[in-house]
Amino acid sequence: MNFSTELTSPVFKKVAEAAEELGVEAFLIGGFVRDLILKRESKDLDVVVIDPKNSRKNTGIDLARLLGSKYGAKNLSEHKNFGTAGLSLDGWDVEFVVARKESYSRNSRNPEVEAGTLEEDQERRDFTINAMSIALSKEHFGELFDPFNGLGDLNNRLLKTPTNPSITFSDDPLRMMRAIRFACQLDFEIDPAAYKAIGEHSERISIIAPERCAEELNKILLCNEPSKGFILLLKTGILPLLLPELTDLRGVDEVEGQRHKDNFYHTLEVVDNISQNTDNVWLRWAALLHDIGKAPTKRFDEKIGWTFHAHEFKGSKMVAQMFKRLRLPLNEKMKFVKKIVMLSSRPIALANEGVTDSAVRRLLFDAGEDIEDLMTMCEADITTKNDRKRQKYLKNFIIVRSKLKSVEEKDRLRVWQPPVSGDEIIARYQLKPSKIVGDLKEAVKEAILEGEIPNEREAALAFLDVQAQSKGIEIPHQSA
Repeated sequence: MNFSTELTSPVFKKVAEAAEELGVEAFLIGGFVRDLILKRESKDLDVVVIDPKNSRKNTGIDLARLLGSKYGAKNLSEHKNFGTAGLSLDGWDVEFVVARKESYSRNSRNPEVEAGTLEEDQERRDFTINAMSIALSKEHFGELFDPFNGLGDLNNRLLKTPTNPSITFSDDPLRMMRAIRFACQLDFEIDPAAYKAIGEHSERISIIAPERCAEELNKILLCNEPSKGFILLLKTGILPLLLPELTDLRGVDEVEGQRHKDNFYHTLEVVDNISQNTDNVWLRWAALLHDIGKAPTKRFDEKIGWTFHAHEFKGSKMVAQMFKRLRLPLNEKMKFVKKIVMLSSRPIALANEGVTDSAVRRLLFDAGEDIEDLMTMCEADITTKNDRKRQKYLKNFIIVRSKLKSVEEKDRLRVWQPPVSGDEIIARYQLKPSKIVGDLKEAVKEAILEGEIPNEREAALAFLDVQAQSKGIEIPHQSA
């Protein structure tokens, strides 16, 4: 099979010409080849380089340097320890590596590497669909090299390993998560032998750096239907090792005929729901973790049944612990996830209990600029199969959104700035920095949130004078 008619970008000819000038052979390999056949857009190229004369030590680096000098490629990076290089050319990101074969030790995913043939390089790849290569040499330009029937597996939508899957996954356990991620991304099935091997070697995921596992979790979360990936992670035994807080939500307990829903599968429904409305991976993380506080707070009350009091507060604290363990960002992204988890029940309570202006003001104050994401999250939390109930909940959320809009237009609470600062209070009443200054600021905030005064400076100053006088503080117009 030949793909020369589909390799129309100048980048392919440039790589081919530079390889010929250098006296080496270059082959496209991996994800680009797979995506080309699947007709999925990609701008990332992996190029494996072979020196027929075996006269060059850093063939991939040499080819990248030549391309850089000939065509002004940008962002040239070299990794001499690995014999790899990368650059940007004609809007493509291109990585070069020398054909190699690998061997692994039991307790590391870092292999011993030595030069190899094209087929040996293909054999070391994770899956047959990623082991196909396309020649860029003048003689064989566009020709497919597929020694492990990757094309057949691609047509059958099947993930298989080029060699014994037990060896493949034991050597590099991250490939187990990649198998699950590809199954979720591409809607493929995992070959039964490979699936069995993942289950047998799942505990070896512990030798993988947490940030590498987190990267795969992010990619699974960004799939169209993340639940497929998380169910595979669960069934193969990987998920309890990475996210025990999530798997602790599994199961349904019953006491005196009263049951609660399975919060694990409910969570996956919420993640799938929200994935139809946002590409924000951190909002998807918030959906995945919004109920993690329910396992440690679950109690049975004889009068009211199953309770999960303060699970949002508990869950938000657990978010920080999980992010630290997985080496996910501990910056504003983590704070955003914590915030959404903490507030995840507030709009639902508003919808169920009645929408008062005061409650809406407080929600706007607490959510700030993240109010739209919070509402999207809460609407995704509607997983009931009862259509009457579902329509009722959605109607209530429409009311909440309408109220949020009208209150925001009137009170401007989305980005809260106190109408009177602490320094102004100190100067106005000739006070020293003290608790009473904080009390007066808090009184103004509460009065605005309760609707006692508008969120305006003059109204706040008049209110402050009354409060100050009640505390025996001399107010400006009484000074003499």
